[in-house]
Amino acid sequence: MFSRFTNIINALQALDKTYSNSEMVRKILRCLPRSWTPKVTAIEEAKNLNVLPLEDLLGSLMTHELSMQKEDDDEEKEKKKKKIVALKLFLIEYSEDDDENEELALITRKFKKFLASKKKFGGK
Repeated sequence: MFSRFTNIINALQALDKTYSNSEMVRKILRCLPRSWTPKVTAIEEAKNLNVLPLEDLLGSLMTHELSMQKEDDDEEKEKKKKKIVALKLFLIEYSEDDDENEELALITRKFKKFLASKKKFGGK
């Protein structure tokens, strides 16, 4: 965004339209998206926009952008961890059910064999 802004300002200077530093700072702050409103308000309240260099504003905005990206990345990692834990838990519970089903099937087969052997030998 800053490079596009600089290109526009340079093109306007070539047409003999110049802006003061404070005007450029205010224009950049006005064009930021709505999600940046808290940061814009903090800059307006904490700093004198008449003497704030454009480079300092850019540095402050870039630092804020990096911290926002880091928070988003942390949230995404946390969501992925929660999904993995839930999946592992589901797999563990599912495997326990399989073990119980296998044990029940084994007992049933052995009981059927026992009954069949009783019939062969004439037992009651």
